Amino acid sequence: MLKREDFVFCIGYQGEAAVVDSAARKRYKGCTVQQLLDDGLFRAAFSAAIYDGSEKDMKRVIDVYSKKIGIPIDDVETMKRLLGIFSVPEDISKVMAV
Repeated sequence: MLKREDFVFCIGYQGEAAVVDSAARKRYKGCTVQQLLDDGLFRAAFSAAIYDGSEKDMKRVIDVYSKKIGIPIDDVETMKRLLGIFSVPEDISKVMAV
């Protein structure tokens, strides 16, 4: 299973490897969902909330993001589709840092 910081800064997948933004991972490693939101990293914040399994944090990201873009997002599933993040993949065994 992917580590939290690898999932949060994953930019894609190549076979059984997660492709991770190494600069962002290094800079923001260990940040909370709120810290990521404060820095405007909505995708990373939502990924962290998914990894943590926190519905409360997912809804917080949705609220802040909706206000920022001026379009209401009604639920977690809509945000998942919008960002293309659905769950932590179980079948990833490698990490490629780029």
